[in-house]
Order: sequence, then structure tokens, then C-alpha cells
Amino acid sequence: MPDRAIDEEKRATLRRFAALGAASPLAGLGAAGNAAAETDTTSDARDAIVGYVASTPGAHFSKIRDDLSLGTGETQHHLRRLVDDGVLVFTRDGDYKRFFPAERFSAFEQTALGYLRRRTPRGMVIELLRNPSTTGSALADRLDVSRATVSGYAGDLEAAGLLSREDGYVIERPETVLTLVVRYADSFGSDAVELAAEADSLVRYDP
Repeated sequence: MPDRAIDEEKRATLRRFAALGAASPLAGLGAAGNAAAETDTTSDARDAIVGYVASTPGAHFSKIRDDLSLGTGETQHHLRRLVDDGVLVFTRDGDYKRFFPAERFSAFEQTALGYLRRRTPRGMVIELLRNPSTTGSALADRLDVSRATVSGYAGDLEAAGLLSREDGYVIERPETVLTLVVRYADSFGSDAVELAAEADSLVRYDP
């Protein structure tokens, strides 16, 4: 009985995350063409991964595995199949593989989403979107990190093409980055949700 209870809890988790991506044109493609050869649990797991990545683009392997309560080998198997089938793509981000729905995001957007999934770089980006004149020292104070940490991440963001340091700290393509923060705010955290609530006041229109 305990094993069955655990299995049912896992199935419920998979179905819940699959529902997150139900509106996506990719949802349901994970098991397409393989239904006859797969168990319901396999289909649920693959569809859940597709739905999860659709709603949490840029999530890395461990995040997908843990949030969906999957095993390491199980996650590796399904992600490999989904990439091979052209449903998902991934980019390398240091030691991480970050996964995205295929053909949905540009290289710039994939890079931005990867950094938005890191707490301190996301905090820096959000503060600079909110107030473009924010200094490095002010960022360090607001994020409760050292000035050296801010400087280090600023260098990374600049190298990635997301930040210019020619005249202070300036977010590149801020409208695109703001759109990503707003669209996926719930998957980032409370700081992104707060910025999303302010988004209308941050958009500038110059006819």
C-alpha cells in the first residue's frame, strides 16, 4: 500500500505540471507516436516535462527532476528522447544544461532566461529594469551581496551580451528582457512577480 500511495502521489504531481503547459502547442507531443509502446506513467512523465519546460523555460536538469519528483535516470531518458525528437532544445550554461521548447526563443532570449534563473543576476537585472541609473554599490546593498559579487556578475552579463558597462550598467534590449520577466514571473520568484505588477509604468513609448 505505501508504494501504491507514493506512485499515485507521483502521478498526481506529473499531471499537475503537465497541465501547466496545456495551452502550449508542444503539450502532448512528448509521447506522440509512442503511446502503444509506453505505460501511462511514461506518457505522464514525458508530457509533464514538456509542460514544465513550456512554463519554466531555461530550467536546468536538476530543477526539472526535483520539481517533477522523477529519478535521475528517468529524467535523463525522457529529456534525451524529447531533444532527439525535436520537441526540446538545450544550451550549456557552465555545469548546467538548460532546456527550452524548440524553435520558440532566440539565442539572446535563451541566454537571458538562463541568467534570470539565477538569483543574484536576476536581482541585478530586475533592479536595473526598474531603475536604469542604479549603481553597482546600490545593487550590492539592495541584494545584500558584496560589491565584488555584483562586479563579477556584471562582467558575466556583459560577456553574455545582456549588459553594457560603457556608461554605468545598462541592460541590453530591455523591452525583450522585461517581457520575459513578466511572462514567466511566477516561475522566477517574488522579485519578478513584483516587477511584473509594475511593468506598465516601466514601458516607455516614444512616438
